[in-house]
Amino acid sequence: MDIGFMIVIFLIGFIGSYLSGMVGIGGSIIKYPMLLYIPPLFGIAAFSAHEVSGISAVQVLFATIGGVWVYRKGGYLNKTLIGYMGISILLGSFIGSYGSRWMSESGINVIYGILALIAAVMMFIPKKNIDDQSFDQVTFNKWLATGLAFIVGIGSGIVGAAGSFLLVPIMLTVLKIPTRMTIASSLAITFISSIGSTVGKVSTGQVDLYPAVIMIIASLLASPLGAKAGKKMNTKVLQVLLALLISATAIKIWLDIV
Repeated sequence: MDIGFMIVIFLIGFIGSYLSGMVGIGGSIIKYPMLLYIPPLFGIAAFSAHEVSGISAVQVLFATIGGVWVYRKGGYLNKTLIGYMGISILLGSFIGSYGSRWMSESGINVIYGILALIAAVMMFIPKKNIDDQSFDQVTFNKWLATGLAFIVGIGSGIVGAAGSFLLVPIMLTVLKIPTRMTIASSLAITFISSIGSTVGKVSTGQVDLYPAVIMIIASLLASPLGAKAGKKMNTKVLQVLLALLISATAIKIWLDIV
């Protein structure tokens, strides 16, 4: 493991975690393709889909901690929403991550591509008046939230993501949660989800330790910085940024699959 390897992996982790803290995702939607495609360009490594999903799972666990810490004050965290969706996605993510050991690399990439495509489509659905309601007046369908979180958990567990890139558009479009509350609460739910993904990946030997440690360090540094920036940004700008990130990743994954 030379200095070039460490710098490239650190930068991937830092950039992905900064954006994840800013827009309320765990960062795997960004870091999965970065880990898959960037290291080979520099001739330093060529991670398999299993290794990338394992590294991503562990990294997301730490990336979300910093973001949640920044959003802990101000009423941004909806504890009821976090409780219902967090427990459900935790169970789903463990099932998905443990079962992924029997899937082919192409199968993992296809699942990832499907999730990214669904998320991209949902981000472009108009979201009317969701930011006009005060945080203490927010309500949602608890059974619908629980069921959707479980399904997202299974798919995200397979690819080593925590599912936030799909949770965010679901919370905005289906559950009608205000943007800043969605960003903050999704980071907390993602943290819970990543516990299941990490346990599943580690227990099945899918985690490459050294890159994972570098990504963790980058995450702890960058995620709080991104979250602080996100608190100051216009909510419409945040929605557009997230939509563009998800769409670009979905296009890249499907071009490679096809």
